[in-house]
Amino acid sequence: MNLLKRTPLFHLYDNHPSVRCIDFGGWELPVQFYGIQREHDAVRRQAGLFDVSHMGEFLITGKYAESFLQRMTTNDVSRLVDGQAQYTLMCYGDGGIVDDLLVYRLSADQFLLVVNASNIDKDLQWLQDHLNGDVMIENRSEETALLALQGPLAAAILSRVSDVPVQSLPWFHFIHKASVCGISALVSRTGYTGEDGFEIYAAAEDAEQIWTGLLQAGEADGLIPAGLGARDTLRFEARLPLYGQELSNHISPLEAGLGSFVKLDKGEFIGREMLAKQKREGVTRKLAGLEMVERGIPRAHYPVFADGVRIGEVTTGTQSPTLKRNLGLALLDIGYTEPDTEVWVEIRGKQLKACIIKTPFYKRERLSP
Repeated sequence: MNLLKRTPLFHLYDNHPSVRCIDFGGWELPVQFYGIQREHDAVRRQAGLFDVSHMGEFLITGKYAESFLQRMTTNDVSRLVDGQAQYTLMCYGDGGIVDDLLVYRLSADQFLLVVNASNIDKDLQWLQDHLNGDVMIENRSEETALLALQGPLAAAILSRVSDVPVQSLPWFHFIHKASVCGISALVSRTGYTGEDGFEIYAAAEDAEQIWTGLLQAGEADGLIPAGLGARDTLRFEARLPLYGQELSNHISPLEAGLGSFVKLDKGEFIGREMLAKQKREGVTRKLAGLEMVERGIPRAHYPVFADGVRIGEVTTGTQSPTLKRNLGLALLDIGYTEPDTEVWVEIRGKQLKACIIKTPFYKRERLSP
């Protein structure tokens, strides 16, 4: 008996004979459709379409919705205007991370939160445990589908099937009730690949029409479906963190290099006291990029050494599909995080030389909308 959850598009995966699905946090999701390298290259050069309907969506409403989110998240929600989105984090009192998420301001008293699939139940409970005043939370995860159209040709493709002025939509802004392939959807200029792109939220029952319509609209441009494998290599090259690897309840936003999303001057929020202390005194460890000097691929949890002692571990590592170099992100003692510092990664019982390098490993040229 298959107990894994499936997205509304699961039945379409078999249209691609080489698709391979895996158990991803209790979901049966495609790790690849045509191969990670091909899908990765498509997103970097043309466009790729991801089914990320496993992500969680919460609707926060009420007179005190904004002040509630100000207290629950690290970024400054009050800076948002209608139609604008924001990357932020929720922290525990000790500064560890509950989750990283997106906040969409629909109106002054209505916000959409998008959270990681593996954290849906935990996040919902955390938010409910801290409710007060006129605030309501509605879990819309099961009824919401999410597609991510990513790549340099994403705007051109979406413009063929949507009434959204996609070329002029600023980064981290959205249209609440847009038409995509004849379906009403929220269209956001956001993504998790380091490329230009859009995320499209719609009712679960309408996901197939949007998926099929987008693939048809982009076929001549080389648009193909892409799976979790390419999603991971793309986000890694752009140094976008993954919860459970670069982020966890034992890692603070400042240690993860996300200090720009922590607004200590906005007022009280959960975790502020500890994060202010870290800011004031400095962190003792930090996320850094490394490149292997000797032959080997760094993988998650591989230990890292310097001066004969263990100084941390790899959080994510792979051979970069774009750069063809063996790269890693690692959480290291602060004294070993400067570029050009020599470190050693233990791979299959042998310590191999690596060098600290600047991140992100890959950065696209930003286009003015």
